[in-house]
Amino acid sequence: MAAENGGFSFASGGAAAKGRNGLPMINTEKKKAEEICHDDSSLPVKAQTLDELHSLQKKKSAPTTPIKAAHAEEHRHKQQLQSISASLASLTRETGPNVVKGDPARTTAETPRLSAASHQQHRHFAAPNLNTSDSALKFTHILYNLSPAELYEQAIKYEKGSFITASGALATLSGAKTGRSPRDKRVVKDETTADDLWWGKGSPNIEMDEHTFMVNRERAVDYLCSLEKVFVNDQFLNWDPENRIKVRIVSARAYHSLFMHNMCIRPSPEELENFGEPDFTIYNAGQFPCNRYTHYMTSSTSIDLNLARREMVILGTQYAGEMKKGLFSVMHYLMPKRQILSLHSGSNMGKDGDVALFFGLSGTGKTTLSTDNNRYLIGDDEHCWSENSVSNIEGGCYAKCIDLSREKEPDIWNAIKFGAVVENVVFDEHTRDVDYSDKSVTENTRAAYPIEFIPNAKIPCVGPHPKNVILLACDAFGVLPPVSKLSLPQTMYHFISGYTALVAGTEDGIKEPTATFSACFGAAFIMLHPTKYAAMLADKMQKHGATGWLVNTGWSGGSYGSGSRIKLAYTGKIIDAIHSGALLKANYTKTEVFGLEIPTEIEGVPSEILDPANTWSEKEAHKETLVKLGGLFKKNFEVFLNYKIGADNKLTEKILAAGPNF
Repeated sequence: MAAENGGFSFASGGAAAKGRNGLPMINTEKKKAEEICHDDSSLPVKAQTLDELHSLQKKKSAPTTPIKAAHAEEHRHKQQLQSISASLASLTRETGPNVVKGDPARTTAETPRLSAASHQQHRHFAAPNLNTSDSALKFTHILYNLSPAELYEQAIKYEKGSFITASGALATLSGAKTGRSPRDKRVVKDETTADDLWWGKGSPNIEMDEHTFMVNRERAVDYLCSLEKVFVNDQFLNWDPENRIKVRIVSARAYHSLFMHNMCIRPSPEELENFGEPDFTIYNAGQFPCNRYTHYMTSSTSIDLNLARREMVILGTQYAGEMKKGLFSVMHYLMPKRQILSLHSGSNMGKDGDVALFFGLSGTGKTTLSTDNNRYLIGDDEHCWSENSVSNIEGGCYAKCIDLSREKEPDIWNAIKFGAVVENVVFDEHTRDVDYSDKSVTENTRAAYPIEFIPNAKIPCVGPHPKNVILLACDAFGVLPPVSKLSLPQTMYHFISGYTALVAGTEDGIKEPTATFSACFGAAFIMLHPTKYAAMLADKMQKHGATGWLVNTGWSGGSYGSGSRIKLAYTGKIIDAIHSGALLKANYTKTEVFGLEIPTEIEGVPSEILDPANTWSEKEAHKETLVKLGGLFKKNFEVFLNYKIGADNKLTEKILAAGPNF
C-alpha cells in the first residue's frame, strides 16, 4: 500500500517483510483512524520565525483597573514618561531627554515614546537651538519598575560580577567601595537648613552650597542620559498610609534597582498607575566620579543632599547602602516637621499587641533580640512613631552576612533566596554555594530582601504605641548591669549618648575595651540636634506610658579579658520579663555613679549577676573602671551642653542630672 501523510508501521511478518540483515521492514502507510496513538504530539506552532516564537512566550500584563478607552492607557503612559523626562532634565538646557519605555536589546517595537519637544507647542519650522547636544538627539530607554526576574536577567547579561547563587539570590559586587563614605556626604546649607539642621562639632552634616550641588547634579544627569538605558523605580517610604513619602530612584545598574525594589515599599499596580510626581528623587550615577576640582569635593566620591529641591545625587560609589541611608537621613528631616519621631531601631509586637522598640549599635544584639519567633516583626532598622502608631519606614531588611549560619540566624538564612541581593560575598565557582565566613572582598557582606521573606513579619508593618523602649549596650568594661529600669531623663541621656564598647587591638597585642558613642544610636543619619529627637522620644513615652530599659549584652565579672560575656540565654530571659511586664513588678536597688535602678531578681537569671559589683572579685578595680566609664560618658556629653531645650532650659538640666555623678 502506498504511504500516506507520513504514517508508518513495522511489518507483521512474511518473506517480503524482511529488510536488510533480517530486521523487520518499516511500512510507511497510514493507520486506520481507530488505531491512532494518543501521545504528546501536537500541531506546529503558529510562528514563521524564531523571533515570532519568542514573542509568544510572554504575554502582556493585563491592566489592573478598567480602562474605558484605549487612549486613556496611552495618556497615562505619556504622563509617566513626561514625569521621568522632567526628573532627568538638564537645568542648563531646561529640557529632559527623549525617553522610551523598554529594553533597547529587544527587537520588538517599543511603546510609548516621548521626545523632549513632543509636549511643546507645534511649530511649522524649528528655530536653531544652540544648546542641542548629542544626548538630545538620542532616545534613553527607561526600564521602569522591573520585576526581580527581569532585573536578574539585566544584571546577569550586562553587569560583570553578577551570578545566581545556589539559594537563588543574586550575587553582586559594589565595586571599590564596600561600605558607606560618611566623609564624602554633603548637605546643602541654605537659609532654611542653616537654622534647622545640626552643624558643627559632632554633627554628621557637612555643608555644601547650592551651586556645587547643581554642578554635581548636572554631572550625574548628563551621565545617566548618555546611557542607552536607565532603571527607574517609583516606590514608597513609611507603611503609615497617612505619612508615606513617594520616592523615585534613577540608577544605571540592575543591582541598584533590585536593591531598592527590596528596601523600599513596593506599590501595588493600582498605586503605581496613580503615582504622579515623586516627593524625593535619587540620581545614582555611582559608576561615574565627581570632579575633584569642584568646590567642597575631597575625593572622587560625593553623596549630596538638597532638602529644598528634595533631591539626592550619588557620584563615585556603587555601594547600594548609600541610597538606603540617604533616604533615612531625609526621613530624619521630613518626619519631625510633622511631629513624627524617626528612629534608628528595630521593632516587634507580641500576640497581645504589645510593641517594643530596640536601639543598639553594631554588636549589641539588636537584630537577634528584635527577631523573636514568638513575636511579630514590624521592622529591623528604621521606624516612625506618629500620633497613631509605630510604622516601619522600609519594605525590606538589610542584614549583615559575615559568619551567617542556618543554626544561628535561620530566618535571615532562609530569606536569602530568589529575589534577594547578596553583596560582595564569595561563593564556590561550581556549586555557587556562598561561604559567609570568607572576607576576601570585605567583612561588610550584606543581604537585602523584602520583609515578607521573614515568616513572622507583620504586614502591613504598623503597630500600636510602644510599651517598652529598650536601649542595648555591649559593655566590654563590665560595669553596667544586665538590665536597668530608666527614668525619662535617664532614657533621654542614654538615648543621646548611644553607648557601646568595642574590643580593639592595641599596638603591643593587648586587647582592651574602647567606648563608642553614636547620638540617638544613629549619629551618621540624624539631621537635627540629638536633643530634639530625645525630647520627642520622652514626650511620646510619657504620653503613651512607655518604660525605658538599659540592657547590657556585654561583659560581667570583669572587663574584657578577665570577665565573661553575659549568656544570651540570660539576656533572652530579661527581654521576656520586659515583654511580659514582670520586671515592672520587681523590687529595685540603685547603683553607684550611674544611679541605675536594678531588679533584685528575675526568673531564669542568677540574682548574683544583676548587680555588677557582686560579680567582680577585685572591688577596687570595679570602682575604678566604673568611674572611668562615667568619665567617658561625661566627656562625650560635653558637645551637647551648649544646646538648650525649651525656653527655661529645665529639661536640659534634668538630662544632665540623669548622667553619671561622682
